[in-house]
Order: sequence, then C-alpha cells, then structure tokens
Amino acid sequence: MNADLRFDWFDFYTELAQKLRSYRNDRRELIEKIKQVFSIAGVRIPKLDQDNQITDVDPFTFYGLFNKSSLSETVRVKIVGAVKDVMGINAPIPTTFSGVPCVNPLNALWYHYVEQRGVEDVNNLWRFFESALEYSKSPTPENLADLSKLFDCVVNMKHNGNGKVTMGLFWIAPDVFLSLDGTNEKYIFSSGFFPQKFLKTLPHLEYKVPFSTYHECVEKVRKYLLRRESKPRNFMELSAAAYDYVKQTKQPNPQQDPESIRYWIYAPGENANSWEECYQNGIMAIGWNEIGDLSLYSTKSEIRHALQEANDSTHSFIMSAHATWQFVNVMKPGDIVFAKKGAHTIVGRGVVTSDYSFDDLRDDLKNVREVNWTHKGIWKYPADNAPLKTLTDVTPYTGIVEKLNELFDVDIDGGDPTVPVCPEYTVEDFLKEVYMDRSSYDALSRLIRNKKNVILQGAPGVGKTFVAKRLAYSIIGAKDPSRVMTVQFHQSYSYEDFIMGFRPCETGFELRRGAFYNFCKKAEPDSDNPYFFIIDEINRGNLSKIFGELFMLIEKDKRRVELQLLYADENFSVPENVYIIGMMNTADRSLAMLDYALRRRFAFFEMKPGFETDGFCKYQRGLKSAKFDQLIQCVEELNVAIAADESLGDGFFIGHSFFCNLEEASAQTLTEIVEYELIPLLKEYWFDEPLKVKNWIDNLRNAIK
Repeated sequence: MNADLRFDWFDFYTELAQKLRSYRNDRRELIEKIKQVFSIAGVRIPKLDQDNQITDVDPFTFYGLFNKSSLSETVRVKIVGAVKDVMGINAPIPTTFSGVPCVNPLNALWYHYVEQRGVEDVNNLWRFFESALEYSKSPTPENLADLSKLFDCVVNMKHNGNGKVTMGLFWIAPDVFLSLDGTNEKYIFSSGFFPQKFLKTLPHLEYKVPFSTYHECVEKVRKYLLRRESKPRNFMELSAAAYDYVKQTKQPNPQQDPESIRYWIYAPGENANSWEECYQNGIMAIGWNEIGDLSLYSTKSEIRHALQEANDSTHSFIMSAHATWQFVNVMKPGDIVFAKKGAHTIVGRGVVTSDYSFDDLRDDLKNVREVNWTHKGIWKYPADNAPLKTLTDVTPYTGIVEKLNELFDVDIDGGDPTVPVCPEYTVEDFLKEVYMDRSSYDALSRLIRNKKNVILQGAPGVGKTFVAKRLAYSIIGAKDPSRVMTVQFHQSYSYEDFIMGFRPCETGFELRRGAFYNFCKKAEPDSDNPYFFIIDEINRGNLSKIFGELFMLIEKDKRRVELQLLYADENFSVPENVYIIGMMNTADRSLAMLDYALRRRFAFFEMKPGFETDGFCKYQRGLKSAKFDQLIQCVEELNVAIAADESLGDGFFIGHSFFCNLEEASAQTLTEIVEYELIPLLKEYWFDEPLKVKNWIDNLRNAIK
C-alpha cells in the first residue's frame, strides 16, 4: 500500500491489473463487464469497435475507459466506482488521480476496428500486458527479452507511439515503468530538475522508439531519482511533478466546447507534396516563411504589407494574409482539419492539438501546429470542388461539414469513432445560463418527454432559441451538438428541403435527402439516447407543404409507424428518440395561425420574460448600475401596459434577452438598446397610437438619464 495519499490510486490500479489477467481467455465476459460498468455508472459507453459491435478488447483499452483527458473528475469517479463493483476490486476508490497520465480521447484504443486490425493484434496486446506484469514481479533477463520483443511489436502498431504504450505500462505497474507521455517528456527535458549534463546521457526519443531505447532511458532516470534526496524520488512523484509543472508554466486550455469547434480544409504543400511528412510528424505546416514568425503581427493588414514588401508590392495578398491570420489567431486546439490533394481528393483527417509555433529549423513550411492525424487514405471530396486556398474555414458550410464527417464515420461535433468529447451539462448548468425558475424547467422537460413535440412560444426577446438548445443539452446530460440540429423555416422552405426531393446536378437531377430525414436516420441506430430537432420560426413556413405525410408520423403514438415516402420507394418512420422543439414569436402579426392538424400534435409552452428569476436578479446585482435598475423597472411597467392592451396582450411583452450579456451597463450601451431596439418595437406595436408611443419613449429615455 502506498503511504502518500496523493497516490492512493496505486493499490486500485495494480489490483485491477491482476484481476484483468484472468480474462485473457474469456474476453467476451470482459466485454460484458465493460457494458455493466457503463450501465452502473450511468455514462454513455464509448465506441470500442465498428458500429459498436465489440468483438474483442485488450487490458490497456480497459484502463483507457477511465483515463481519458476528456473526462471530468465526477464522471471519472463514477466509472472507477463501477469498475470496483463489477471487477470485485478490494482496494478503495481513489480520492485523487495525482500523476496519472490520461490518453487522448481521439486515440484511446490500442487496437484497430475489426476490419482493419491484424489477426494477432489483440492477442499481442494481451501477451505484452502479461509480459510486463511478469517483468514487474521478476526482472530477469529472460523476462526482459520477452518484454522487449512484445514492446517493439505493440509500439509499431499504427497510432501506438511510445508515449501511449508507456502510459499503459505505467497504469499497470507505476513503480516499475516510466510513462513517456508528452507531459513527462516536457518535465524531464525542460523543467530544469534534471541537469543538462545528465540529459545529454539520455537517448533521443522519437514518436516510436525500440524497447532498448525506452529501457535505457527508464533505468538512467530511475538511478538519478534514487540518488537525489529531494523529491521526486520515484516515477509516480515524477509524473505528479510533471503535471504540476505544466499547469504552472502554461495556462491550461479550457475543454473545447463542441459548439466552438471549427472545420478546416488544408493543403499540405503543392499537390499535397508535404502530406507524408506532416502525417509522420503529427503536424500541419504552411509557408510564407519570408515574413518570419506570424505571431509577431498584431493585425491582418500588417501581415499583408509584410508579404507585399517581401514579394511583390503590386499583388494584394488579401487571401494569403487572411489564411495566415486564421492559422495563427482563429484556429485552436480541438478544431478538425481535412487534408486535401488537388480539388477533388481528401487524403486525411486530424484534430489540432497545439497552439501555433514558428519552427525556424525546418527547411520549408515553417509555420506549424501539431495535429493528431486520425485518418489517412483517399476519399472523394463530397462536393464539386475543394477550395483552392492553402487553408479554408468551412465551418459555415454545414452541409459540406456533415458530408466530410460522414466520410470518416464521425459525428458533427468533431469527435472520432472512439468517443465523442462532450462536456457534461446538467439541470444546474441550464438554470445558471437560462433565466427560468426550476418549476418551469421541470414542467417544460416533462412536457417534451411526454409529448415529444413542443413549441416554445412567446414575445420577442424571451430567449426561445437559446432555451431550446440548452434544454436539449440538459436532457441529454452533455453539451453534444451531434445530437441536436437546428433549422429555420421560411416562406420558401419546402418538403424537398425537409425530407427529400430532386435537385440539379452535373448529369441532370439527383434525389437528395433533406435535413429531417438525415437526422432521423442518424438517431435511429442510437435508440437509447435522445436526439433533438429544433425548428426556429416554425410558423413562418408552409407547414402542410413542409411536413407532408409526416403530419401523422411525428405523433407520439405513431413513432416507428412506417409510411411510403413521396419521392422514393422507401418506407420511413420517425424514431422514438427524436424530439422536436419549435419556436414561434407570438408578436408576429403577419403570420397565419398554425395549421390545426399540426397544432394538435404539439404541446405549447408559453415563455415569459425572466426579470424576476433568481438568475436575472443575480446578473442585475452584478452590474451595479442604478440606470440599468431604473430601465428594467420601466420595462416591467411597460409590460403591464402591454398586457392590459386588448390588441396586444402578454404575447407582446419585452423580453429579458434585450438586456443580457452586458459586461457593463454604460450610458451609451443602455441608450443604444432603448433607441435602436425598444423604440422601433413600440412604434410597431402601437403604430396607430402615436401619443402612447411618445409617452413610453419618454419614460424609457428618462429611466437612463
């Protein structure tokens, strides 16, 4: 038992290793254990094989289930607690994971999917696991030779570099094996703890090294630690010190919000001539070396002028300046990159893992970011032509992004087939962000669960669109955009856009599936999890035309009932796990009432301004502005007058979102809200009562004097 409470995980991790040994010849039982773990933990099981049809598993991947960098501490403890119960672990649940390295969630499997892996891949991982445990107990020359052979076999499997493989060794025997993950490497070579004289004796470490190189490094570091009187004195203390060092020397990036992930088309050199080098080194690199470190330029214009001075002053360099600026200042870790060759071919997909750097030691393409390339191959670009530029942000083109992700069997949120990287999102998170009381939230969430189709209706500015997406996340339990889709209806929106229809193509016309059809097909195989289809401005479309035969299929008791589609010889049904949330402004006079056939298939939830909610009151107090307080009081009085007006009513209230997200309630900001948002609205409301409009305009202006 380890006496240092920081490492109370030691007993749990080492006992688990011994428990796993008994499953080498009973892996189907181990797969069932994994399913039980996630069922007990109440956490979505990660994708462990193609279409989640798990046929085999290795012990290192098992450890990776609860040692991912994407897991919050709360979720990690839940999974570990379930592992303890299911695997019969006697050691207590760890109270801390100090020094435990975590695997990248985008590369958390030690094997390939069943169609891609070799016959002996998983068996070799088990042999390696047992060999490592045998060596940890008895470091004889024979055991060392056996471990060396199997290490070299495993580390040379695709995506299994020495950082990942040695991390697995550390998990099962942290007192024997040193993890050479990126954090530990940085500490060893950059922290100053080890003197330069000692570092010069260590072998050069690359992405994949033979066991002899790893073993030489481990033994030299071990001997050095034992000679020192100060900590760290062992590999666990070194790993903990490394993680503390990284936190102190670099502000950690917050977990990437899936909603903020951007998607990029990238050309790795002319005709992709640098693709192999980028893939092998885990980087993406662009040129314009002649103007040096791009991070030294404070504006896009400065980059443009530098390019003109270094090349040709008569050339605009507008697009080049834009691309380089985005590479340095817009792109961020967590973004998805699709590498292209020419105008018609995709050659790879990756996830950005580092900030920008300028590498003057490179011969060419010196502007660099590190990338975890998750895929390599040949795919047809899913549109007429790929962008010609070196770097293009295609995030706004949601159709292209979805088709690109479909090429690699990944979801719209950017996660790979292994596991979606989605922050936890709870009811408490919803109530912090949305100005709604708990009783209203409970009523709304029950309503959508029971009816499956809900329309949020209310006056302008009550936050209907914001609430819809956050409501979906709170029910899902995670901020997972892959299970939420938003469309906006308008007068030209049609059945062909929604379900399917014929569209022009190069050879004439082709049948294309619409947004709702594709979303239902995406949700159908994942029947245990809810999916939310959000329709903004639902009353602006010709609903009978848009929904067609789906009038019946969206009813709760008609889910999974199949009907023949209009344009295809295909029966279609709406899955039970698809929930529809519509939004409509009750203040929109120009629109007809909803079709009664559709109206009876939806529940309607009236959203009120949230001025009196705890969240808004807390926000208001935080601004510490008397003028803001007076303006809100005036707006609440205005809402009373609107409600009393027979031609308006509470459907025309002034909502709270007009006043949200203010960093400070300055006189200029409040004046702009009043003059350019509220007053035009009042003139529309009381277009035939100018005196009433004038009185309320005066009241609003006086409130912020």
